[in-house]
Amino acid sequence: MSDPQLWLAAAEIGCFFALVALSIYLVVVGASFFNFAAGPYAMAAALLAGYAAAHWGVPILLGALSGIALAVGISLLTELVVVRPVQRRAGGAELPALVAVTATLFAIQQLAGTIFGRTPVSVANLLPIPDFRVGSVSVQGTTAIIIAVTVVVLLATVLWLRTTTTGRLLRAVGDNREAARMIGVNVGRVRLWAFGISGAVAGIAGIVFAAKSGAQFTSGLSWTLTGFLALVVGGTGKPWAPLIGGLALGWVQVFGSFYFGATGSSVAIFLVALVFFAFRPEGLFQRKVRV
Repeated sequence: MSDPQLWLAAAEIGCFFALVALSIYLVVVGASFFNFAAGPYAMAAALLAGYAAAHWGVPILLGALSGIALAVGISLLTELVVVRPVQRRAGGAELPALVAVTATLFAIQQLAGTIFGRTPVSVANLLPIPDFRVGSVSVQGTTAIIIAVTVVVLLATVLWLRTTTTGRLLRAVGDNREAARMIGVNVGRVRLWAFGISGAVAGIAGIVFAAKSGAQFTSGLSWTLTGFLALVVGGTGKPWAPLIGGLALGWVQVFGSFYFGATGSSVAIFLVALVFFAFRPEGLFQRKVRV
């Protein structure tokens, strides 16, 4: 475990897990709902960015902005067309909406496969950063971008939640929706903010990670699972908890693969998840609800 190259790889994959977990976290905080379609949002954004550059000659930055806009749009539609109507008909029950969102996850994947094709799509790096070395560690430009973007997005999210009126309202609605409604908060609008920002974060995550690994229409489910497990580990108590969970999960995956192979890595990840589900379901950082 002393190889710094492995630690860098763990940080890289952990940052991606953290961004997807942060996307899920924002909807949990703002709407008290686990949006399992975050992975497909990331996948759709990455596919559009790569496809636009390869087939339409669109510059990668413009393609990335289009991909993020697509992720935001799909996320808002999920709330308006799926979650909100289902919860209204179910009297606010969460399970029917979770089932509907799971169906939406697979629908997005199949639609993406139909539109963008069923072969992997490569995505160019957002910035032409060449590979470089830090001592004995070789750092790829894509790795630097993933880590830097994660830090910037996380800091921006924390500042938004803590210093802006919209961010504070989002947390208030998530803590006690009925109390927020009684004092005149437009709960529906705040929930849209939660889903919209969540979609943007997911879109960014998919685009920066696809520059490293590529993307295909089946990526959404696995990205959702890893992001959700990172949130399970980190908890929802702090805005930066998804980063802790993501880095922990990245460490398990990289070192599990190194010592036990790909199968051992998958087993290790789900064992960690099982331990947290059984003994600490609230994660490392528990959410404190203000009443």
